Amino acid sequence: MREIQFREALGEAMSEEMRRDEKVFLMGEEVAEYNGAYKVSQGMLDEFGPERVIDTPIAELGFAGIGVGAAMNGLRPIIEFMTFNFSLVAIDQVINSAAKMMSMSGGQFNIPMVFRGPTGNAGMLSSQHSQNFENWYANTPGLKVVVPSNPYDAKGLLKSSIRDDDPVIFMESELMYGDKGEVPEDEYLIPIGVADVKREGSDVTLVSFGKMMKVAMEAAEEAAKEDISVEVIDLRSVRPIDYETVVESVKKTNRIVVVEEAWPLAAISSEITYHIQKYAFDYLDAPVHRVNSMDVPLPYAPTLIDAILPNVKRTMEAINSVLYR
Repeated sequence: MREIQFREALGEAMSEEMRRDEKVFLMGEEVAEYNGAYKVSQGMLDEFGPERVIDTPIAELGFAGIGVGAAMNGLRPIIEFMTFNFSLVAIDQVINSAAKMMSMSGGQFNIPMVFRGPTGNAGMLSSQHSQNFENWYANTPGLKVVVPSNPYDAKGLLKSSIRDDDPVIFMESELMYGDKGEVPEDEYLIPIGVADVKREGSDVTLVSFGKMMKVAMEAAEEAAKEDISVEVIDLRSVRPIDYETVVESVKKTNRIVVVEEAWPLAAISSEITYHIQKYAFDYLDAPVHRVNSMDVPLPYAPTLIDAILPNVKRTMEAINSVLYR
């Protein structure tokens, strides 16, 4: 094991898959000459050349469509969006082409491609650059949606995503690219759709994904100081969702809090809440609680950002609430 940054783990995943399979290529804004807007593709142009690490104009709809066409013809493109806020420009190709092609072609065309890039708050970038669309894409049949929370998971999940025969939305975070974590030198894969219990506990189940896992883990540490045992589950993907792991945890703890960066209406946490009340209702000793971003566009001021996004304080309040404390 060695400790590397989140961005390095992603870069290793892409480079290893490009060495393994010549059909894999990377395309997006600034991925080549600039080594990536967040330096995720550092050194890849030098190794693989401009035919496999391809800079594009600022034209998300265009290069997303080129990626879909390449996938239909047997290649395995990785399409990088500088941020998923910009993916809205390309949403027709993602939703109406990539996600639907298998169905509309009667099974003739797989679309083995990855759309990847950062999502959510990036720190003082204001409302147009700080949105979470995980639930949008997770609501689309034909897509898989992966949201890793640490370098180890990021590498293993990205390698699995590149090898997957279906289109995968792979969502990262600007605020996590510099995070460090232990990653093996040996090759490994993490299957899509399998949640991970990051911390075992007996009093409350705390479910999250992506960078909100930091909040969840910090809240669990704070709860431990009050002799509250919190089990923390990282979903890792939000389509498919590993409901079984969450339900089994609730059967043990009898209480659940879901922490999610996105707005509350029609969120992933809403889906988790529904599933728990349907399949684990008899095990609940308290209502399901959610901690979401407040239902407003994210502002620019850091003090307002801190007030609006989920944090440890609000998560602890939710934990104490389900314990009736």
